[in-house]
Amino acid sequence: MTRRSEYPRPQAEGLPETGADDPTCGDAPSSSRAGDGTPPRPEEQARAICLRLLTGSPRTRKQLADALAKRGIPAEVAEEVLARFEDAGLIDDAAFADAWVESRHHGRGLARRALARELRTKGVDSAVIDEAVGQLDSDQEEHTARELVRRKLRATRGLDREKRLRRLAGMLARKGYAEGLALRVVRQALEEEGEEAELLDHWLPDA
Repeated sequence: MTRRSEYPRPQAEGLPETGADDPTCGDAPSSSRAGDGTPPRPEEQARAICLRLLTGSPRTRKQLADALAKRGIPAEVAEEVLARFEDAGLIDDAAFADAWVESRHHGRGLARRALARELRTKGVDSAVIDEAVGQLDSDQEEHTARELVRRKLRATRGLDREKRLRRLAGMLARKGYAEGLALRVVRQALEEEGEEAELLDHWLPDA
């Protein structure tokens, strides 16, 4: 799977740089402007909040909007600031979704269904989610499922076959794999393990 692009860093043309002398920088956007006792404008507060959050990690537009609302930023001000950040390329839900799918599939082995569920909780649009998770085809998903089972197979040895089947299939289900795929992959892994054991017994000399 190829990534659309690297997620943008929180600095772009059209948005002034922030620093020690910038009243929009720092963890307390409600502090006075330039030390003169005048509180910062809501636009400055909103911009400082967004920049701080984006410096920590990429965020979706919905996540930033929720953060602004929680800090009491008026809705119309939040909308204007978020639109500017989108125009500058600092908010890009499509790039966020692509990076999320790549990281969570290869890092945690999550299937398309689980990835879509996570992206929905972050406020990503359904069409954007469909495009992002669509980059994982059925073959890639099955290959990852087999790898997950292979890693866990040894830990289930000593249990009866049905208990191993349920435990391994349950692990895949929690990661978003369909029941049919999970059962098929686990059964094949158990059968292959049994065949390997029979071959080993056949070739090893009797004690």
